[in-house]
Amino acid sequence: MKHNLKVGIIQQHNTADIADNRRRLGEKIRELASKGAELIVNQELHDSLYFCQTENVDCCDLAVEIPSETTLFYSRLAKECKVVIVTSIFERRAPGLYHNTAIVYDTDGSEAGRYRKMHIPDDPAYYEKFYFTPGDLGFRPIDTSLGRLGVLVCWDQWYPEAARLMALSGAQLLIYPTAIGWESSDSDDEKSRQREAWITVQRGHAIANGLPVVSVNRVGHEDDPSGATNGIEFWGSSFVAGPQGEFIYRAPDDREDSAVIEIDTLRSEQVRRWWPFLRDRRIDAYGNLTKRFVD
Repeated sequence: MKHNLKVGIIQQHNTADIADNRRRLGEKIRELASKGAELIVNQELHDSLYFCQTENVDCCDLAVEIPSETTLFYSRLAKECKVVIVTSIFERRAPGLYHNTAIVYDTDGSEAGRYRKMHIPDDPAYYEKFYFTPGDLGFRPIDTSLGRLGVLVCWDQWYPEAARLMALSGAQLLIYPTAIGWESSDSDDEKSRQREAWITVQRGHAIANGLPVVSVNRVGHEDDPSGATNGIEFWGSSFVAGPQGEFIYRAPDDREDSAVIEIDTLRSEQVRRWWPFLRDRRIDAYGNLTKRFVD
């Protein structure tokens, strides 16, 4: 991986106008590339509203095939701007079979690889199990011209096993496209605890694996179409952390943001020498990790 990697992040507020969402993303990708970004990371399901607030089969019409005009849009952008782009789409794999899929395009516009979200939540206003089949590609890093990227998606970020398996497979950077926010009825204290937990667990992945983490979240309010809740206020707060969990960049929680952040990738080697967590793992004693619960 390049020594000084310039990463662009896009934290965006989406509307029901998919074409406009995509147009704005295209403008921001071009702007970040003009500022020197080499790798650009988008938020989860970045073309549309977060449709999983309700269970509605008609929302499956939002899913796109690979390839499609949607995927070609980002492929062409990657080639035009000569950047690596991490995208997040609602994949139509077959009739009635859908995935939450991240696709990475290399600087020549080719698909470097894809990752299908492995951990699928089912919480109030996050009814993802209704839409998404759990991923079947495993935790495999994606090789690009810039290095080996450990791309995971949103709910995956709560699981240390996912980050660890990416690290053990040679990932040089952990990346999390995300869509997470507050439910309106929660108290301010509870909202703060939730966001801080989200940040803390990902900084923990950086520390435990000696790798930088890039987490890009959507921002702004999106209504619940059913009216059952007051919708979700996505909390933004996208960030980049170094291999000791240190903040390199933090985005605001209440507005759109795009930025180019430089990451010193050589620090990972040094940090792993100081804190040799991978060396000291007791792999002979971890067999129970493959069990649901240990009685």
